[in-house]
Amino acid sequence: MGKRIRVQRRGRGGPAYRASTHKRIAPVQYPSPDKIQQGAVQATIETIIHEPGRGAPLTKIRLHTGQQYHSIAPEGIYEGQTIQIGDQAPVQIGNILPLKKIPEGTMICDIELQVGDGGKIARSSGTYATLVSHTPQGTMIKFPSGKTKYINPLCRATIGIVSAAGRLDKPLLKAGKKYHLKKAKGHKYPRTRGRAMVAAVHPYGSSGKGGRKVTTVSRGAPPGQKVGLIAARSAGRKRKKRR
Repeated sequence: MGKRIRVQRRGRGGPAYRASTHKRIAPVQYPSPDKIQQGAVQATIETIIHEPGRGAPLTKIRLHTGQQYHSIAPEGIYEGQTIQIGDQAPVQIGNILPLKKIPEGTMICDIELQVGDGGKIARSSGTYATLVSHTPQGTMIKFPSGKTKYINPLCRATIGIVSAAGRLDKPLLKAGKKYHLKKAKGHKYPRTRGRAMVAAVHPYGSSGKGGRKVTTVSRGAPPGQKVGLIAARSAGRKRKKRR
């Protein structure tokens, strides 16, 4: 009898299937909005640190009230720099403002999707989003994927681009480096193609040269069957419509 596929083994058993979460520094999120009074609050960047499993460096920030929190480090900041948080803060790299106070065309990162959620969008190394326009529907943001979305103008964002943009330019060269990188993220490595397995191990197994199996699967499929194009609206390459 074959083993369970990796989707079923995630988070189970030994350390090979568990993420090394004990090495994480701290959750990355903005301070609660109710703790920031109107205007602008002064804060100091104490240290810039590395967190295992995360490509972008973190900053440890201390407010003048003594409160501390960790945030994503944008390009151009340094230890000891003073930043400002609030609706009256100037539009400078590292400052945190609500979207309604940021001018159009500004590059921003670590954007909130809901007011007070602490930041959800454009947090990986080298990424940024662009504030397109302010409309009655909300603030239009162009995401790194190229898509646009209207967001509540009260959501906060950091001015600038996430640092470590050249992280992927240097090749890993050795399989051992790739292994430890995946281990820090909690990913299993190496990864075997499902079509290279036998039918008892994977739904795509033993497909042969011409026996392509269906790769779409429903949203409610059980673990072990839920692999491939999950709840796909269409499968295959899109073709141009003939007029």
